[in-house]
Amino acid sequence: MQSDFLKGIVPPLVTPFDADDHIDEKKLRAQIDYVIDNGVHGILAFGSNGEFYALDEDEYVKGMRIFVDQVRGRVPLFCGIGAISTTKCVRLAKMAFDEGATAVSVLQPMFVKPTEEELYRHFTKIAKAIGDRPMLLYNNPGKAGYPMTQKLVYRLVHDNGNIIGMKDSSGDLTQLEQFVWLNRDVHLKVLGGKDTLIYGALCHGAVGAVTSTANYVPKLVMAIYDRFMAGDYKGSFELQQELNPIRLMTDKASFPVGTKDVAILVGNDVGYAHSPNLLTTDKPLLDAMRKELDRLAQAGLIAYTK
Repeated sequence: MQSDFLKGIVPPLVTPFDADDHIDEKKLRAQIDYVIDNGVHGILAFGSNGEFYALDEDEYVKGMRIFVDQVRGRVPLFCGIGAISTTKCVRLAKMAFDEGATAVSVLQPMFVKPTEEELYRHFTKIAKAIGDRPMLLYNNPGKAGYPMTQKLVYRLVHDNGNIIGMKDSSGDLTQLEQFVWLNRDVHLKVLGGKDTLIYGALCHGAVGAVTSTANYVPKLVMAIYDRFMAGDYKGSFELQQELNPIRLMTDKASFPVGTKDVAILVGNDVGYAHSPNLLTTDKPLLDAMRKELDRLAQAGLIAYTK
């Protein structure tokens, strides 16, 4: 199956909400254009930073229609699937393709802790249900509570020809490397899922990264990738170190509010967080974020207007 579209920097786009927890269409369209205009290689709708877990299915459908209409084929559009039940994952995956998604990215079930065989059956049923359309695995042990093993991923990609990629948010570069190496015969394409390890993931065989920071400093994130691909490994590594402090600051806010906090600070009105979360009001934290953005701007690494 063709997989050349799996590469580069793909932001898990934040989902702007209004005060009543409904998707703010105007702000969502503006954020889509912002990241595309800044050169990203794709967009992930309803990833973890997109607050997928808070959405009713009708909002999911509404959101996908907005994404598809605004993206207009300019970049590949991935749809995140993060339900616990297999049947709901199948339903959402079919919906995503019906609305026009390029591919789906499926997280392992949260809260429950399936056995390896149960996980194999879960992902295989989804892959079979969507036919010959592309699917990515999304390994996020920090949020799901357990990892996907190398053995499981090997079985899944060798038994399902439409599982062509994965996002690995484990932060374990040895494991990421093994996902790449053990599945090299089927050309599984792996995307890193840790913003602080974009350079590291590329060094270990990833073809790109899904990065929340591309919601607010996309040109800096793109430069890490572009320099690496041009063979400027020292330059790529140095820019990675410039990015890391602002990313780590967002961990001091509730997840995934920190991403929206910084997006708003750089001038992107990305709306409210979905309840029960609230945008950060901690003045010392917001001041520290502004100070870091000022530093990046003074270094000429980002365009930032207070």
